[in-house]
Amino acid sequence: MSVTWYECKVKYKKTHETGEQKISTDTYLLDAVSFTEAESRITEEMKAYTSEDFRIMNIKVANFAEVHPFENSDRWFKSKVSLVALDEESGKEKKTNIYLLVQANDVKEAFENTTKAMEDTMGDYTIPSITESPILDVFPYFTGEEEQLEKFNVLEDSETSEVEVEAEETEVPETETPEEHEEVKA
Repeated sequence: MSVTWYECKVKYKKTHETGEQKISTDTYLLDAVSFTEAESRITEEMKAYTSEDFRIMNIKVANFAEVHPFENSDRWFKSKVSLVALDEESGKEKKTNIYLLVQANDVKEAFENTTKAMEDTMGDYTIPSITESPILDVFPYFTGEEEQLEKFNVLEDSETSEVEVEAEETEVPETETPEEHEEVKA
């Protein structure tokens, strides 16, 4: 299922390190199924950031194919990746551009993180540009259900028990010949 990312610009009073409050307009990214849901979600997220009034100034669909957060990084970078494919009819190279949002501390680290994100790509690609994004934070859709399943290892346990059951069903006891096993099974 493809994710639609929305860039939301929000204007609000922000308290700086000096203690003074200034009006600030910040950009946030979140995934949603519609503009209405994006507005609702950014409203909920902003309530955690500020107790002051805020205004949603703009919501637009972002053109990110993927978002890659990395630990110990505090800034977001927009990486332009050109996928290179050979056109079989004309024999020429064809480039298709996609954009990744990658978390890093500087441009060099953003390049390294983009390369890590593209590790599993089978085809050739180039990274023609990396620019710092105005996005302050990313809010992926999270139901909380995933965390509960991981906490109790339900996902991992159910997968391993299915594999064990299949292995037990296909094992032939050493005392039986394969033919006798098939007769018993039938």
